[in-house]
Amino acid sequence: MDIIRYHEIPTTPWRNGGGRTRELVSSPVGAADFDWRISIADVTEAGDFSVYAGVERLLTVIEGELLVVTVDGVEHPMEKYRPFRFSGDSASSAALPAGDTTDLNVMARRGSFKAYISIVELSKRRAQPVFHDQFALLLQGSAVVTSAAVDASQAEVDSAELRKFDAVRGHDPAPEVLGRGFLAVITLEAQSA
Repeated sequence: MDIIRYHEIPTTPWRNGGGRTRELVSSPVGAADFDWRISIADVTEAGDFSVYAGVERLLTVIEGELLVVTVDGVEHPMEKYRPFRFSGDSASSAALPAGDTTDLNVMARRGSFKAYISIVELSKRRAQPVFHDQFALLLQGSAVVTSAAVDASQAEVDSAELRKFDAVRGHDPAPEVLGRGFLAVITLEAQSA
C-alpha cells in the first residue's frame, strides 16, 4: 500500500518565491516539466501565483474560510471544499479577506492529463475505494485504509491509519478508506494524443 505521510514532506519555496508548498507527488517525480502534480500550500499573504504554461490548475481551499483568486482580472471567491479550475498560463493572484488558508493544488499538463477533485464524506459502514488513477487525501476526521493482497492465494489484508492531509495512492485491487470526516478524491485521467 502506498501512503504519503504529509508530516514527512519538507516544504519548498514557490517557483515565484511568494510562498511555500509541500509536493505530495508528481509525475515524473521531481520534474520541472511534470505531467501532473499534487501539492498543499499554506497561503499566509496575498500575492501572485506562479505561471505554469501549458498546465491546467485545480485549486481547493481545504482549511480557512475564503480565498479570492483573480484570474485575468476576474475575481473568483473560493469557499472551503469547492474546487476551482483555471489555466496556469493566466495571470493569477490571491487575496485573503478572511485570513490564512491551506490549499490543495492539482496541476495537469494540458493534452496529457485531466484532473478532477471530488470531496467525499466518509462513512464507517461504506468504504470509499481508491482506484489506480486516483489519490485520496484525508481532509479532516479519522480514517483507516485497507488493501487486500494482490496474490489471491494470500488472505492478507494491510491496514493503516490516515492522519490529516495523509494521502493514499490507488492500486488494483483498490485500497478502501473507512472513517468519519472528509476525503478529497483526486482523479488523474490520461488523455489520448
